[in-house]
Amino acid sequence: MNFFKKLFSREPARSAKRYYIFQVKCNRCGEVIEGRVDLDNDLSLNDEGDGYLVRKGLLGSNRCFQQIEVELKFDPARQLLEKSIAGGEFVTS
Repeated sequence: MNFFKKLFSREPARSAKRYYIFQVKCNRCGEVIEGRVDLDNDLSLNDEGDGYLVRKGLLGSNRCFQQIEVELKFDPARQLLEKSIAGGEFVTS
């Protein structure tokens, strides 16, 4: 019975923030693109084992095919430590 209570309850499974959302601006066409990192599934353990790393490749609309490479480093508590970008610039984070 407890299983069905959990299954059909309207409480969120996790109260913490699940996504890290950021925006970048393409150097080539100036388009602003929104990126999103799922903090539960997208992070990889870094080489030292003391944090997480994620790399994203972003493409804009059909008018520009410039790929924007984003690298984000997180601490073990999944708080952003460092960010770098190639092919664009960060608008918000």
